[in-house]
Amino acid sequence: MLALKEGGRTTGVAYRLPDDEIENELSLLWKREMITGCYLPTWCKLCLDDGRTVNALVFIMDPRHPLYESDTSVQVIAPLIARASGPLGTNAQYLFSLEQELQKLGMPDDGLNELIGKVRTLVGGVNPPGLA
Repeated sequence: MLALKEGGRTTGVAYRLPDDEIENELSLLWKREMITGCYLPTWCKLCLDDGRTVNALVFIMDPRHPLYESDTSVQVIAPLIARASGPLGTNAQYLFSLEQELQKLGMPDDGLNELIGKVRTLVGGVNPPGLA
């Protein structure tokens, strides 16, 4: 998995759930994100591009979890991602899907691109099945 690290900062996309679907959508989100018990669900203040500040639910990696890797260097993380899989697919598939979404949104990330390149090399230079 890829996860937020406690105390860090990131730029991304915030999704607002429709009021009439919030209970159902949060239930689905909770089931998907909390399946492994790796996260500490946390309410955080987000600064939006338009200057507003909103509260949002974010999922931060629990450093006490046995799957936590404190060394986030590409040399350590890339081999883990290249061979990791779970009930929802491979970690490489997830990484390459993230890459595609960031490209669509015009949100390049040099550090992530380095990781993607290394993982792509480790899995044979191609995207996993199901990705273009």
